[in-house]
Amino acid sequence: MLTVKDVMVRDVITISPYSTLREALSAMSSHGIKSLVVEPQHRHDGYGLLSYSELLQMIVAEEGDVDLLNVYDAAVKPVVTVGEDLSVNQAAALMTRFRLNRLVVVQGNELIGLLAMNDILARLISDLT
Repeated sequence: MLTVKDVMVRDVITISPYSTLREALSAMSSHGIKSLVVEPQHRHDGYGLLSYSELLQMIVAEEGDVDLLNVYDAAVKPVVTVGEDLSVNQAAALMTRFRLNRLVVVQGNELIGLLAMNDILARLISDLT
């Protein structure tokens, strides 16, 4: 059975919730990625997620200022997290049910990866060819 740890990305780029949206856009551009995991503000806090969707909403639709707004203004928080031993089938069902494109993978309360819908589909296509 295929599990989350078989498909997830382990090299996750994180960002401080206090960074500006300009810094977030710069990080996304320099790493060639579409989302950032937002670090917890304190040890009892949850992770957040900032993706193109939230940036589009905040900057374009609401005409927000990339230098005045912080990541925590736009990020989705808390995010849905899963463990690495969850089956990919269950993760995909969760993503479909709640219309999510990404899940943050944790072990305890520690970030260990990110599972994107694109990663699941890429693996499926690879297995089929």
